[in-house]
Parts: sequence; C-alpha cells; structure tokens
Amino acid sequence: MSDTQLTEVREAHRFDEHALNGYLSDHVPGFAGTLTIEQFEGGQSNPTFRLESDGVRYVLRKQPPGELLPSAHQVDREYRVMKALESTDVPVPRMLCLCEDTAIIGTKFYVMEWIDGRVFAEMLLPSLKPAERREIYLDLARVLARLHRVDPASVGLETFGRPGNYYERQISRWTKQYQASKTEDLPNMDRLMAWLPDNIPAAGPAVIAHGDYRLGNAMIHPTEPRVIAVLDWELSTLGDGLADLGYLCQDYHSRSYNDAGLAEADLEALGIPTEQEMVAEYCRHAGIERIENWPFYLIYNMFRSAAIIQGVYKRGLDGNASSETALEYKDAARIRSDSAVAMLDSL
Repeated sequence: MSDTQLTEVREAHRFDEHALNGYLSDHVPGFAGTLTIEQFEGGQSNPTFRLESDGVRYVLRKQPPGELLPSAHQVDREYRVMKALESTDVPVPRMLCLCEDTAIIGTKFYVMEWIDGRVFAEMLLPSLKPAERREIYLDLARVLARLHRVDPASVGLETFGRPGNYYERQISRWTKQYQASKTEDLPNMDRLMAWLPDNIPAAGPAVIAHGDYRLGNAMIHPTEPRVIAVLDWELSTLGDGLADLGYLCQDYHSRSYNDAGLAEADLEALGIPTEQEMVAEYCRHAGIERIENWPFYLIYNMFRSAAIIQGVYKRGLDGNASSETALEYKDAARIRSDSAVAMLDSL
C-alpha cells in the first residue's frame, strides 16, 4: 500500500488500541509486538489504517463511527469477496482476519496484508510517461474483464447477491440513499430517478461486480505499469459487469470530483486510451462481441456516483466522514447529475 497519505488517527476515529493489540495477537498468525497506528487520509467511506508491529506492516479497514445508512459500510462483505478471490487471477491483498465483534474497537473491522505499490489519486497520471499511462489504463480494463470471468459459484460467492433485477434494486437503493443524505434540491437528480427505472436494458449474466472500480482503487506495481491489487470492495455484489465498465468509463464524460479528469484532457498527447479503446480492450478479454445501449450504463453510473458522493458530503456535515476532504464535495452531486442529464438530452 502507498504510505504517502498517512496522518495521525483522526479524533473521531480513535479506538481502543490495547484491545486491538490483544485481538490481533490471538487471531493473526505471527503477530507480535506493540502496535503503531496511522490513518490513510485518502478514501471517503471505510476508515483505513496502517498498522505496524515488530517491523511488520498490516492494513486495517473498519466501519466509520456514528449512525450508518442502511446497507452501507459492510466491511464483512469486503473481506468475504477478497478472501474468495485469493485463489483466482484477480489481484487482491491476502486477508488475515475479520472481526465482527463491535466490542473490540467499536465497529466491525478486518485486517489484510500490506502490499508495496503505488496508488494514483490523479487520473491524468502526471508523473508518468505516455506509454506507462496507456498500459496502466489498459490493464485496468483487462483486470476488470478477468474479474467478470470468474464463476461466482467456483469461489463460493453464488449467494453474494440476490438473483435478478440487478438494476432495479441498485436504482432503488441509491435513490433511497440519496434521499437519506439529501441536503438541497437537485432537479436533475429527480429527473434521473424518474428516467432510469423506465430505461433498463436486459441484464447480462450475474458476475462479481466490484461496484467502485477505478484507477484510485487499484494498486500499481512499484516500477511496472500493471495492477497488482484491486482495493475497496465495499460495494461489491453479484450483478451486471457492464455496470462496472460504465463506472470506469464515466469520467470520459464528466468533470472529476477532485482533479481535471478525462473529460477535457488531450488523451492522445497523454497516452491515455480513449473510451472506445478501453471498452474494446475489456470486451476482447471478457469475450463480449458488442454492447447495446451503452449510454444507459454511463448515465446510470453518473447518477449512482452522485448519490454516493452526496452521502460522503452528508457524513462530512455530520462529522463522521473518513476524510477531512468530505466537505469539499458540496457541489459534486450537482456536477455529476448535470453531466448525466446532458448526456440524456443528447440521446
């Protein structure tokens, strides 16, 4: 994991370190010594920490404190899916323990191995060369295709999501989550919530869907332009793989929350593949010949992203966000929903 965004543990996220030390001594093979704990500043959902004991590093992810929205922050699901994928060609960290006893540190948590690698927050990858940028993005598409080719039943995940009606359930879920975290009227969110249920295409086969698959949730090899770990599986479920692909590609159409993004970038000069190249690379490795109704997957994901980021902003207002930057997202849901409606109007 990258250690470039480590800070002291935020006051709102402090927990009983002595209790954690005792628990890990009992449940993590080889764990020994006194803990030192630092918090990752990046990330907006489940607080994440670097642990170090006797020269060995670990990563801990836990639920945030305070009242949580229904079905949110399910660290147990994160643990389950990554544990299941350890036996596949999808790169994930090795899981070490899951604690569902909230009496230990106040919330559920899990601990996984530390991996040395790079995590890039800026989508344009300014520190890299064009050829490196291109290969990293294309590898994102290839790794996503590998994930979607895993048979859920073969890794014990056949019950990881409910069968059928994936988009109906997802649209309903994010509509409710948005309404629960709403802080102002956004007419374009209302428009999307009305349009999406009536325009759902036929779903493909149920696959393991990551739910938040993007550059910032992929760990890149320390020196090579390839993905060595996929992180942040909180939103994973069984669903339509094209939802993940649309999520990965939505930034070609909308300004990013916190950097310049891809929408107005000179992709050719940067070496970053076009949206069409990314979709083609994914389809080639996923065994898909053609995607119908592509705009739906982009519009759906822009709506969903707007609902997610609105929840982040609301947690910031409530004082229990995972990062101090949460309050910077005041206008993010508006920006993303405006972009989705602009695309809808162009159909």
